[in-house]
Amino acid sequence: MKQISTSNAPAAIGPYSQAIVSGNMVFCSGQIPVDPETGTIAATVEEQAEQALKNLKNLIEASGSSIDKVVKTTVFIKDMNDFATINEIYAKFFTPPFPARSCVEVARLPKDVLLEVEAIAAF
Repeated sequence: MKQISTSNAPAAIGPYSQAIVSGNMVFCSGQIPVDPETGTIAATVEEQAEQALKNLKNLIEASGSSIDKVVKTTVFIKDMNDFATINEIYAKFFTPPFPARSCVEVARLPKDVLLEVEAIAAF
């Protein structure tokens, strides 16, 4: 196993790695919409989705893989009413064939953000 760490995604806020490479796969921890340069969190779900997915892309690239090699994502959202809006932003980052995905509404996320996205990618 190899730990992946990058300043282009938010630092871990607990006892976990940003990502781990095992074999020919990279397992990314959930990325929240924190701007890694400023530590700020945007207000709107659109801006938060964009930042979280940008963070995920940066983390995957730091591992040596790429966003087009993502095979599975999990999206945690605070309000299922934001599902369609998040899908619009999500579709800007992924192209067919889209990764397999789960989307789950949750009661609360770290730093009270509106969404968190995790992924598994191949090399």
